Amino acid sequence: MEANLIERWADLLADYCLAVAPGEAVAIAADLPALALVEASYRRVVDRGGIPFVRLEPPGLGAYFLEHASLEALGRTPEWAVREAECTQARIRISAESEDKGAINPEREAVRERALEPVRSGSRRSRWVLTQFPTPLYARDAGMTLEDYTAFVARALFLEQPDPAEAWRALGRRQAGLVEFMSKVRSIRIEGPGTDLALEVGGRAWINSDGRRNMPSGEIFTGPIESSANGRIRCHYPVRRSGREITDLALEFRDGKVVAAEASKGREFLLAMLDLDAGSRLLGELGIGLNPGIDRFTGSILFDEKIGGTIHVALGQSYPETGGVNQSALHWDLIVDLRRDGRITADGRVVMENGVWHVG
Repeated sequence: MEANLIERWADLLADYCLAVAPGEAVAIAADLPALALVEASYRRVVDRGGIPFVRLEPPGLGAYFLEHASLEALGRTPEWAVREAECTQARIRISAESEDKGAINPEREAVRERALEPVRSGSRRSRWVLTQFPTPLYARDAGMTLEDYTAFVARALFLEQPDPAEAWRALGRRQAGLVEFMSKVRSIRIEGPGTDLALEVGGRAWINSDGRRNMPSGEIFTGPIESSANGRIRCHYPVRRSGREITDLALEFRDGKVVAAEASKGREFLLAMLDLDAGSRLLGELGIGLNPGIDRFTGSILFDEKIGGTIHVALGQSYPETGGVNQSALHWDLIVDLRRDGRITADGRVVMENGVWHVG
C-alpha cells in the first residue's frame, strides 16, 4: 500500500476513531505483516501526546496455542492481559493474516473464549478500534489481485476521498437518521431468496456504527428480543469460521431458537457450533449494512457485514449496549443479501427493497 494511504489510515485510527488525548496509554496490537501501519499509527499517537506500546504477533502462533495448549492452559485467564486492559485508555487492533488457519476444535475454542471474557470486559471500558491490513491471503479469499484488493480496502475506508474523516462523519449523520427511525420500530420482517424471518426489536437500542470502533464500518445494529425470531434464513455466501467453510447454510427459527439447520458443506461443524452452549442457538444481533464503498463479498466479516443492501444476524452473544441479554461463547455473523428480490418490512411498512431505502 502506498505510504500516503497508510499515513491517512493512521490518522483515521488515532484521530477520528480514538481521539487520542495527551498522556493516554494506547495499545497497538497487530499481526506482523501490518508493521507499516503499526509504525505510522505509533507516530500518530505520539504526535497527539499519547503513550503507545506495541504487541506484534508472528503468523500462526495464536492458532498453535489453540491447537496444542492443554485444556488447563486454554481455560486460564491471562492476568497480564486483564491488567493491560485495565491500564489502557485506548486500543488499536490490526489484523493481517498471512496463512490459512487450520481447522480448530470448536470446544477448545469455546474454552478459550470463556477464559478471555474478563479481558474483553476490561477492554470494553476503554476506547478501541479494529481494522484489517491487506495481505495476499485476504486478496486470494476475495478473488482479487493484491493490488485490486488494496484499492478495494482504500475505498471501503474512504481513504481516497479528499477528507476521509469528514466522509465518515457524513456517513454517521446519514445512519443517525435511520437509527432514529428504527428506534421507534417494534417488529421487523426480512425477506429474500430462501429467507423469511420475523423479529421483535421494541425497546431495544440501535447503535450507529460509523467507523469509531470498526474501520471500516457502515452499519446500524441492535439486539432482537431473544424469544422473537420465527422463520428461516439462507446464506448464499460461504460462511467461514475457525478455519472451516460452510456453504448453503440455512436455519429455521421457532420462538427465538434455531430448531433446524442445513448446509451442503460443513453441516457437522455448523451443528457443533449451534450446540456450543445454552445461548448459541439464539440471536444476539441484527445488523444492517450501509457502507457504499463495500459492494462485493470478500470472505472477511469485517468488510462483508457492512455491504450496502445486506443484513446480518449473529448467533450467540448479545451486545449489552443494545439491551440484548443473551450469553454465549459464540458470536457468529451470518450475512443475507437483499440487493436482489429482498426487502425489510418495519411494523408492516416496506422500508428497504432490493437494497434501496425508502426512509430518510
